[in-house]
Amino acid sequence: MAVLLETTLGDIVIDLFTEERPKTCLNFLKLCKIKYYNYCLIHNVQRDFIVQTGDPTGTGRGGESVYSKLYGDQATFFDVEKAPRIKHKIRGTVSMVNNGNDQHGSQFLITTGENLDYLDGVHTVFGEVTEGMDVLAKINETFVDKDFVPFQDIRINHTVILEDPFDDPPDLPVPDRSPEPTKDQLDSGRIGADEVIDDVDGKEAEEVEERLKEKEAKTQAILLEMVGDLPDANVKPPENVLFVCKLNPVTTDEDLEIIFSRFGTIKSCEIIRDWKSGDSLCYAFIEFDKNYKFIKNGKLKFSDTLL
Repeated sequence: MAVLLETTLGDIVIDLFTEERPKTCLNFLKLCKIKYYNYCLIHNVQRDFIVQTGDPTGTGRGGESVYSKLYGDQATFFDVEKAPRIKHKIRGTVSMVNNGNDQHGSQFLITTGENLDYLDGVHTVFGEVTEGMDVLAKINETFVDKDFVPFQDIRINHTVILEDPFDDPPDLPVPDRSPEPTKDQLDSGRIGADEVIDDVDGKEAEEVEERLKEKEAKTQAILLEMVGDLPDANVKPPENVLFVCKLNPVTTDEDLEIIFSRFGTIKSCEIIRDWKSGDSLCYAFIEFDKNYKFIKNGKLKFSDTLL
């Protein structure tokens, strides 16, 4: 009993523990059969720990069991299967993710570390990777942001059921063919899975990560242009406006004005805040009455300074 995951980085084969975890395996197999996992992002990659996927929203907060397709919203989740106890001992262990209420939907994880006993009894082990460990290693090494989201999309393109011991439940909505992805499905706001990053060969990891961040920032700028927050994706700030980032959350407008007033007369100084909570978003704009002058040897004097 096995399933092939065709990902954007290669194929992974998962053998399923159908006798030990019948309900979880049925859920997984039938979600694969209705192509629920097609184009799902691998949205959480924690190196030498886990990779997580199975949420069509790509946020880690979505997903539902196949039983919801059969019995409605009251069956969005199903209870964990705890017996017999199967441990997260080996790399490549596959588990259905606990939603926090001892229930499962569609999200699953694959371990990239060994002896992760603190996952035991929480997430339901229902299979293991038997082919494609090299692909799993590639995913494990991908560059991610502070929330463990890959800078470049990694997706499940397709699932192929190699062997299924379970009959299809009545009214299971099996499509005639694999559906085409929608624009919204593919538009994550990050670097596309099929985008070739051709200028990273021979560079250090830090340089590659910086390049990926630049590409992500460009994508975000284009999105802001589309929704009207920027007049143009390539717009540059006026020469008399300074952008300050990575601020201490407790820094105030007045603090910044005192610090930077030595470089010229300040017309306005504004820390950008969350519209709802009023908390600092840790960046600010300072407008001088004319071009500010405090660059030395090509670098801002205050670069990398904690404010």
